[in-house]
Amino acid sequence: MRILVLLFSFVLLSCKTTYKVVERKDIVLDSVSIRAIMPMNGGVWFGGTNSKAGFISFDNNKESKIVKLQKENTDFRSIGADGSIYFLNAGTPANMYQMKLFNADYVSSLVYTEKGDKVFYDSMHISGELGAIVGDPTENCLSILIRKKFNGNWQKIPCDSLPKTVEGEAAFAASDTNIKIIGDAIFIISGGKKSRLFKSTDKGKTWEVFDTPIVQGEAMTGAFSMDFHNKKRGIIVGGNYDNQKDNSANKAITNDGGKTWKLVSENTSFGYASCVQYAPINSGRVIFCCGPSGIFYSTNRGKKWKKILNDSDFYTMRFSSKNTLIFAGKNKVSKIKISH
Repeated sequence: MRILVLLFSFVLLSCKTTYKVVERKDIVLDSVSIRAIMPMNGGVWFGGTNSKAGFISFDNNKESKIVKLQKENTDFRSIGADGSIYFLNAGTPANMYQMKLFNADYVSSLVYTEKGDKVFYDSMHISGELGAIVGDPTENCLSILIRKKFNGNWQKIPCDSLPKTVEGEAAFAASDTNIKIIGDAIFIISGGKKSRLFKSTDKGKTWEVFDTPIVQGEAMTGAFSMDFHNKKRGIIVGGNYDNQKDNSANKAITNDGGKTWKLVSENTSFGYASCVQYAPINSGRVIFCCGPSGIFYSTNRGKKWKKILNDSDFYTMRFSSKNTLIFAGKNKVSKIKISH
């Protein structure tokens, strides 16, 4: 696979803008679209289209390694890490691979598989021993997998232990950010005909569900991405995928753990967005977001947003430090350093 590295050092934005880009490094990849990333060790692990997955180093190209996890061309849209790296594809059969470093080489093994016409997993998060995965309903509830110890088995929660979904309610595999674990709490956001927050505070044993005010009611509306800064403060973004310029009812915040939500930045800034992330700083005021409208940030918890880059082909992003973000999308991954 051809890898092209582009390095830029520059300062973007006018003096009125709080944040600026001070360095950027793009790595162009052949024939792979990426929606699942995990920054680590000076680079980024990724899962992508055409069954491709691997590690991209921003510092040493020789450390980069891209593999094809299976012969069939599937799209790996979920990733997690606990020392090993886990990749899970969207669609059926759903295959989860665990990748470990062994004798200076990466060895992958299949650790979970599920077949069925409706099987479609969207997002994964692992925090310590606890791991959780969300997928579209195969019955009348979201598909949720739980793992409660290192190297433990992944178990699907029975529908009679979960809140029921409504017809047309599912989840979006837009950026691997439909699910978040903080301590024993698991947060999941749905979308489509209904867009709600599903929450467990006891590692998946019991669940509550709360309505959100984000646009919903059609197959491609609702929350496409979610992040929580702590157990109380969170944000959802998304909108109408079929009308991506519409910036009404596509951003909402909570300050009580998802019980209530408030729309913010109505009819301003970006339209449909695929990923949102809190900056890893204590205040929780700084948030970044990416989508077809470009890359935006807020310094007041989502009330107002400013554009920092025009790039429209990034689907997902993560902070690797408080001033470094990793982006991925169509045929590229990028490392962007910011300052203010």
